[in-house]
Amino acid sequence: MASTPGTLMRVAAIGVAVALYPLAASAQTAREVRGAQKPTIVLVHGAFADGSSWQKVIPILQRDGYSVIAVQNPLTSLAADVETTKRVVDAQTGPVVLVGHSYGGAVITAAAAGSSNVKSLVYIAAFAPEVGEAIGAFGDKYPAPLGAALRPDKAGFLYVDPAQFHTVFAADLPEVETRVFAATQKPIIGSVFGAAPDQAAWKTIPSWYLVAQDDRAINPDLERFYAKRMGAKTTEVKSSHVPFLSHPADVARLIEKAAGQ
Repeated sequence: MASTPGTLMRVAAIGVAVALYPLAASAQTAREVRGAQKPTIVLVHGAFADGSSWQKVIPILQRDGYSVIAVQNPLTSLAADVETTKRVVDAQTGPVVLVGHSYGGAVITAAAAGSSNVKSLVYIAAFAPEVGEAIGAFGDKYPAPLGAALRPDKAGFLYVDPAQFHTVFAADLPEVETRVFAATQKPIIGSVFGAAPDQAAWKTIPSWYLVAQDDRAINPDLERFYAKRMGAKTTEVKSSHVPFLSHPADVARLIEKAAGQ
């Protein structure tokens, strides 16, 4: 029996659909892969340190399937450190969890503002200033022993007195380790503690906060104040100022919670 024009058109339509099915399936698979993609973890160090300070956390995150990048900030100004961190964040093609320790908290507060990449912020015993609020604004209200242990050089960069480094910075680590950290510390320009962010990313990006209960560098009550003010999901650990070294599993667990929100 001769084919009608309508029959031919239906056959042609079926052929086109069959031909396009692999492409549609491929596109669907790509969307599913993107949806299931683990975020990249970007780690921002604090003062007197560099990216290697995350050496105990990075292997845990990598073992659990995360890509990890530790930023190397110059510590020459808040603006320079924000710019360096933003460059790393902007280079990522997928979602980012941005983590900051100590002074690094002020850096991520400004660096993540307006970013479409950053899905969550994690503050580890960190500063979390408000817009226009100096990083060191609460030093008198919430004092900490670190302040008396700081030593400036002739250029205005601050060091922690090596003789006090263990006590004020990392008392829950073996002293042999802290002697190495004291010897390799990276100084920070003293004027940075008078600097203030012009944006505060924690106002729009979900945030997590880890309070170090035995911190002698930042007063734990100041850490609690920051966490409460930003409405962060808060965890506390009995740690010195460096929980990523003394309690790396706890720090990694908090980061992964933020990554899996």
